[in-house]
Amino acid sequence: MKNSFIFWQRWLFYSSLLIALMGILFASKTDLPFFKYYDHAIARIFWQTNVIPANVKDFRQFVAGPLGGSIACCYLLLAYMAWYPFQRKEKWARNAIIVAFTVWCIIDSYICFMFEVYFQIYVINALSVLQKALPIIFTWKAFKD
Repeated sequence: MKNSFIFWQRWLFYSSLLIALMGILFASKTDLPFFKYYDHAIARIFWQTNVIPANVKDFRQFVAGPLGGSIACCYLLLAYMAWYPFQRKEKWARNAIIVAFTVWCIIDSYICFMFEVYFQIYVINALSVLQKALPIIFTWKAFKD
């Protein structure tokens, strides 16, 4: 049981650091090869083309700055929580992760649904939920009083 807990706690910690790094990269430079698939999908949905129009690129980069910064912030906070209070099996940390990311997922998925950006719900949001749900599910009993 202890080894399983450590595995999932480390999963939560290191995957959060990786996602925070992705947020920093996203904020810094949206034209990296990794983000081309996202840009392609967004361009198809909003402009019915394969690339984001040139007159929108500056705005796209501007929006990516605060968004990437927010992603980095949230996931660095999650990594901190995974390393300290979650590792100490403090219930409030587990519960805070559940509540905070449930609120995010509902809001983000609703907006994506309204604008028909379904791939973000089915790919990005689903993977983000799994990244947190798996460690929470598999460590749930460790948090019992």
